[in-house]
Amino acid sequence: MEQTIFEKSKPGRKGYTLPKNDVTKSFKNELPDNCLRKTEIGLPEISENEVARHFVKLSHLNYNIEDGVYPLGSCTMKYNPKINEKTAALPGFSMLHPCINPDSAQGALQLMYELGEMLKEVSGLDGVTLQPAAGSHGEFTGILMFRAYHQDRGDLQQRRKILIPDSAHGTNPASAAIAGFEIVSVKSNEQGRVDLDDLESKVGSDVAGFMLTNPNTLGLFERDIVTIEKLVHGCGGLMYMDGANLNALLGIVRPGDMNFDCVHINLHKTFSTPHGGGGPGAGPVCVSEKLIPYLPEPKIVKNGDKFELIENDPKSIGKIHTYFGNFGVLVRAYTYMRMLGAKGMRRVSENAIINANYLLSRIKNEYLLPYAERGMHEFVISGDNQKEFGVATKDIAKRLLDYGFHAPTIYFPLIVHEAMLIEPTETESLEALDSFADAMNAISMEAKANPDYVKDAPYKTPVRRVDDALAARKLNINYFNQPAD
Repeated sequence: MEQTIFEKSKPGRKGYTLPKNDVTKSFKNELPDNCLRKTEIGLPEISENEVARHFVKLSHLNYNIEDGVYPLGSCTMKYNPKINEKTAALPGFSMLHPCINPDSAQGALQLMYELGEMLKEVSGLDGVTLQPAAGSHGEFTGILMFRAYHQDRGDLQQRRKILIPDSAHGTNPASAAIAGFEIVSVKSNEQGRVDLDDLESKVGSDVAGFMLTNPNTLGLFERDIVTIEKLVHGCGGLMYMDGANLNALLGIVRPGDMNFDCVHINLHKTFSTPHGGGGPGAGPVCVSEKLIPYLPEPKIVKNGDKFELIENDPKSIGKIHTYFGNFGVLVRAYTYMRMLGAKGMRRVSENAIINANYLLSRIKNEYLLPYAERGMHEFVISGDNQKEFGVATKDIAKRLLDYGFHAPTIYFPLIVHEAMLIEPTETESLEALDSFADAMNAISMEAKANPDYVKDAPYKTPVRRVDDALAARKLNINYFNQPAD
């Protein structure tokens, strides 16, 4: 077991050199007593090479996309091409100060303008903002524009409801609720899609909009999208598309062609920028013409050969991120799109769909398939077959770690019992898919033959199974003053 950096600490060692302190003024007597430390800060004393070795060793304990398949459904944890990192590290991009005069940042502004134009083409919509820093931030931005639109029309007071399918990502209701709307759940039918009868019973003059993921979280395309759109627009509501699953649609169908008014695009999913670990991310929002006046500012415009930042629309919802979002992520996405081109982006979606359906064909005889039809880029299976032997979905996920794989998304979507949501992405080879399928099938056989063995997994990880409930309720990450074993 790797020691903590505090355990490696030795008095007197250090890995840094600082100049002598030349600050003469002391604030000790000017701060309230409760703001002053009562003990030494207690930083570890360790040499530079030992610090480097320590953290490199820790990094090797972490699973990452260079280690193997990351089958997290709806998260699109695909391989990130290294050319993206090269362009993002170019000094002209990486060394820009966020407060630099726009005249001295024409290259960056041109990149963002062109990225926005490409996203508009991909989405089939008319306007774009690059400011949102994540998908959920994009959702919130979109719903704020919905609110501004209805307020401008004078019907915001009556339109207090946002309709959301029961299979939706949890951020959808959260974003709408934070924006001040009431959430109304729409049922799924037996095929896993929007129940049209339930939707029809809930549309009306009090509906501000409908938030829909398409393909939905079950990996199924909403075939009734034309009818859905007519029902929502027919009552005066707006159509919002959660773009988390856009990886299945590139070059095949566009949100604008389905008459959505707004879509957020997860650059850290569909366009291969790094994902996970809390960020940074990016969630640009594309909108139809009717929502353009409400887009966040500043907006990037092209004036002849010059690119400018303008703030001149009184209907704008204003700035929703400091400066201009996570610029490095935008550079990575731009690189990815320029490298692939239109034909390459369509192949991304085609291969993602092929990979998902191939993987499903390899494991569907062992695991229960709650919605028995061909999906798109991801699919949902259930662990109910294995539950008959006392092995839960969580146990299967833990056992997968012993086989060298990250587990898929589990227990989501909530409408599937013992759910496993699996997305292999387009970047995985046939051999990688077969290895994952072999592991899943082997675990199913283990569950039947020796369920207790699976229930005690994992066996090969640096830390074995912990008490999740206890860890959540009594979390203690403070190294100091730990009770002795």
